[in-house]
Amino acid sequence: MTPRGCAVLATSKRFSDEPAFVLHRYDWSESSLILEVFTRNHGRIALVAKGAKRPSSSFRPILLPMQPLHLAFGGDAEIRSLKSAEWQGGHVMPTGDALLSGYYLNELLLTLLARDDPHPHLFDIYARVVQIIASEHGEVLQAALRTWELLLLREIGFLPQLDQQTMTLGGLADETRYILVPEGGLRQAHAEERGALSGAQWIRLQAAVQNDAPFTETLRACAEMMSELKPQLRQLLHYHCGVKTLRSRQMMMDIQAL
Repeated sequence: MTPRGCAVLATSKRFSDEPAFVLHRYDWSESSLILEVFTRNHGRIALVAKGAKRPSSSFRPILLPMQPLHLAFGGDAEIRSLKSAEWQGGHVMPTGDALLSGYYLNELLLTLLARDDPHPHLFDIYARVVQIIASEHGEVLQAALRTWELLLLREIGFLPQLDQQTMTLGGLADETRYILVPEGGLRQAHAEERGALSGAQWIRLQAAVQNDAPFTETLRACAEMMSELKPQLRQLLHYHCGVKTLRSRQMMMDIQAL
């Protein structure tokens, strides 16, 4: 019971030492920024970084995309206040095609992931893909991107079961070819449709994404099916994002056309 006449003091929540990545940043005032941040335990959240644009701000060299951070923040509003940020090291800012690939990861999260919806396993997968993007192992970049797409779709509930036909729930024949379409899920491919995978390949992918170590197993599987998976996953993602072409993808095409 609160004594009569006494005010109830509201205390805002504060969190510290939270693993996070900056997905996007934009101006809030002459000196401050609004950040879209992907955190491990709180999902995607918005933060205001007051004074972050000032030359003397400790935030200025740290709040960059694809850099592993530990953040402290507080507040109960939709946009909370950033209190501190510490860079965790590990890799430098990627450049060129790798940087565009990182923007692609971030755009998918910003488009498909609701705010304040925690996905700690997805956060860990994102961190591993970013490590590959920032490394010099370009030969596994495309496999890592396909892995990210599959596991992102699975985590948010947009990936159909890959070891059965979606409409009939019938099993897959190992040698028959099947294709993944946005409106109908997995179905048997028509003779003229290219890029289909065999039933055995789809069954392998299903086993990989539900493995105890899904990133490692899915990366291995995707490395053997990259060219076939890419257009099918792209169509499925565009369908759920509600766009024909993602901005990061259009940027890649524009640069390649120069």
